Amino acid sequence: MPDILLEYQTEIWVSIGETFIMVGFAILAALLVGLPIGTFLFLCRKGQLLENQAVFSSLNLIVNIIRSFPFLLLVIFLIPFTRFVMGTAIGTAAATVPMTIIAIAHYSRLVEQSLLDVPRGVIEAAVSMGASVKDIIIKFLYVEARSALVLSMTTSTISFISYSTIMGVVGGGGIGDFAIRYGYQQFQTDLMIYIIIIMVIFVQFIQYAGITLARKIDKR
Repeated sequence: MPDILLEYQTEIWVSIGETFIMVGFAILAALLVGLPIGTFLFLCRKGQLLENQAVFSSLNLIVNIIRSFPFLLLVIFLIPFTRFVMGTAIGTAAATVPMTIIAIAHYSRLVEQSLLDVPRGVIEAAVSMGASVKDIIIKFLYVEARSALVLSMTTSTISFISYSTIMGVVGGGGIGDFAIRYGYQQFQTDLMIYIIIIMVIFVQFIQYAGITLARKIDKR
């Protein structure tokens, strides 16, 4: 291990832990809130089980607005809300607020797209068997789209890591904050490069794990 990494290993591990906290909360929000919202978006589309153009248009607009914000501007825009919720707008805990909001919008859109790829015949077969909406969602839609949903979460997780590095600019901590403070601002280019390599390794591992899992559960 390079000497400079040994010198800063404590700070690096703390920063990695902060990144895991931010990304972990983002993943949790994506699964608990983004998945249902994406499913609801799909079901409210024209021709679907819960067709409701007013609800779909409203929810679709909200998701689009959040996703259209450059993330740094979204973080700044949410500072009053973050301060209201967390009592502060600085630190790793505060950083989880904008992270969870963008995570919900990001993953909900990917969920909707994944469910749109489910063959129409699957839904029609479920309806003909008298399945309830809940059963159609859990036993048919999610089962049929499980591989795509895993790949979508993989893509989202990689995006969340990217978003977490931006949080360092506004005092959110994490590996991005470490790279800026100890690498860029102190002109230690070699340290910054090593941090980038670490991040690339993380991303490659997540991508590989996601693709491998998606292949294993894809029974088509």
